[in-house]
Amino acid sequence: MTIVRGNENYGYSELLAHIARLEEKYPFIRTDTIGTSVMGRRIPVVRLGTGEHHIHFNGAFHANEWITSLLLMKFVEDYADAYAAGTLLRGCDMNERFRQTSLWIVPMVNPDGVELALKGLEGIGQDHPQYTQLLEWNSGSHDFSGWKANLRGVDLNDQFPAHWETEKERREVPGPGPRDYTGESPLCEPEARAMAEFTRRHPFRLVMAFHTQGKEIYWNYRDMEPAEAETMANRFGAVSRYLPVKLTDSDAGYKDWFIQEFRKPGFTIEAGFGVNPLPIDQFPSIYEDVAGLMLEALVV
Repeated sequence: MTIVRGNENYGYSELLAHIARLEEKYPFIRTDTIGTSVMGRRIPVVRLGTGEHHIHFNGAFHANEWITSLLLMKFVEDYADAYAAGTLLRGCDMNERFRQTSLWIVPMVNPDGVELALKGLEGIGQDHPQYTQLLEWNSGSHDFSGWKANLRGVDLNDQFPAHWETEKERREVPGPGPRDYTGESPLCEPEARAMAEFTRRHPFRLVMAFHTQGKEIYWNYRDMEPAEAETMANRFGAVSRYLPVKLTDSDAGYKDWFIQEFRKPGFTIEAGFGVNPLPIDQFPSIYEDVAGLMLEALVV
């Protein structure tokens, strides 16, 4: 029976339930926690494979992009099912991939924000000390579906020490809110710190941060990326029909920091097309595109 169906809004409770069921069904899946959110929610990581080539995917840096968590968990199930059955996944030998690579997936970087985007203030409760503050930051609206930030109103993908000051000036957002506030300093938020510390602990060959939307692949950062990055982006574009884009005037993102810090390939994948949050009925077509891209990342 399929566990990750892709037919419902995907919050933190759904994520934890699916991780638990997948662990039970596939004992070779390894899980851990990389840190905790502002509200103390643990941020899970799922590992598939035992190989020496370490790869990392993450999703839901932005709360209203929660569909990326669902994309990643669906891939976890498809990978695990093919490996357990000894069958090919879209023509790819997952037994070979399991032996050669170690894939680390953090499906939901921003669990508090996702809960807020999906459930509104009910996701934190009226007795939470930030209840009134969040409502003010959201211009008095109880509709948080467009919320991108974490619970303290900080955009987690503007939190990394890669020309953070430049991004802060570019954004011109004076304080906490639904989007684009860089925070008081780089890595001041627990979720961003957890991601940086997790990344430093592992010798990742490449990283992919999944966002929505635009059907684009961002592969560069201030000419610090390795020479192979553009070729890899073109390969990812070929299997996904997404457009590789050489991005400028953007700093402080996770992918930017990874490239700057390690001089290895880092990618931002803008999945799907439309207005965030993308509707759940787009999930099958988005997954059809990005599943091949994820598989390609395991062989480049």
